[in-house]
Amino acid sequence: MTAHNEPLSPRPLRAVPGNGYTDWEAVYQDNVGWVYRTLFARVGNRVDAEDLTAEVFLAALRPLRLTASVGEVRAYLRATARTVLAAHWRETLGREITSIEDIEQPADSEEAISTAPQRVAHMLDSLPDRYRQILESRFLQGNSIKQSAAELGISVANAKVLQHRALRLAAQVNEEGRR
Repeated sequence: MTAHNEPLSPRPLRAVPGNGYTDWEAVYQDNVGWVYRTLFARVGNRVDAEDLTAEVFLAALRPLRLTASVGEVRAYLRATARTVLAAHWRETLGREITSIEDIEQPADSEEAISTAPQRVAHMLDSLPDRYRQILESRFLQGNSIKQSAAELGISVANAKVLQHRALRLAAQVNEEGRR
């Protein structure tokens, strides 16, 4: 109910009047879907995609102007998503991935269908055993570098080198798979 005891009218699907936004809620409602789908397609799981989407909007809130056009807002959110995603990959994998291409998805889809699990499985299967083992230990099992080294029976320094080489080769395999 509003202050005049009138029932609230349902919100339209597009909260954008004309060429600009009326408030921050309109910015969020109009853009949260594509930001989430873009991030979900990159990280492959709902929890991380939701967290990263929230980070994008929190990071954009202060510098973004409501007087900006819809196109400017979307461009700024895309750049912010790229930065947030790069920080996520740098933290998670120890390498930076900053490319976000446009993804065509139906506007009415609740959640994008991710091919990340299949791509990861293919990439791991393409690696030599030691590389696969270090990556599985570090990133799938969440072990520290020290724990992974002990598990593989190697020194921490060797585990770091092995992980670095494995990530480099995994990136090459991933790039070849995209072509």
